[in-house]
Amino acid sequence: MFTGIVANKFPVVEIIDKDQLRRTVVELTETLVEGLKIGASVANNGVCLTVVKIDGVRVHFDIIDETLRLTNLGELNVGDKVNIERAAAYGDEIGGHVVSGHICDTVEITEIRETATNTAIYLQADPKWGKYLMPKGFVSLNGCSLTIGEEVEQGRFSIHLIPETLQVTTFGDAKVGDKINLEIDPSTQTIVDTVERYLAERSV
Repeated sequence: MFTGIVANKFPVVEIIDKDQLRRTVVELTETLVEGLKIGASVANNGVCLTVVKIDGVRVHFDIIDETLRLTNLGELNVGDKVNIERAAAYGDEIGGHVVSGHICDTVEITEIRETATNTAIYLQADPKWGKYLMPKGFVSLNGCSLTIGEEVEQGRFSIHLIPETLQVTTFGDAKVGDKINLEIDPSTQTIVDTVERYLAERSV
């Protein structure tokens, strides 16, 4: 389980392609690898990955084909940065919202509007996810717990980012056309699906 509060963005320093598997090596910091063990879960751009090797501050992750296809991890190159969050420990503050690390889909950045105080990013999701995207609701995007803006229509929605978020996460380098990992809030999805089922049963 994760909280959607990204520690920082860190560089991919090596990519090794194997048979139906890709290994990525991310260079973290001594502070972040302290206490980290093989088998631990670490979110990379919001994707829950298992640590398979630790070499100093370089941490190795194996990614299967299905994950590469479904998420933006398949588009990574050496030198790209990823948002990193270690799994939450018992008693940790839930500063964002509960995030599983299981990505639903990717969404595409369609527009970026910058002001003196914040940046608005507009994204397009597959319309099938639109019913779970509500103004003032929350989603995980590339592992960041973010609040949805007021404009939501047919899978198109916006988020507003403060300078701190832009500095700490990969959103500071985002551009139109980028694919972003989407995780719908599971409680929102459960409520919507339950209500839909109930209404469908009543109409029979």
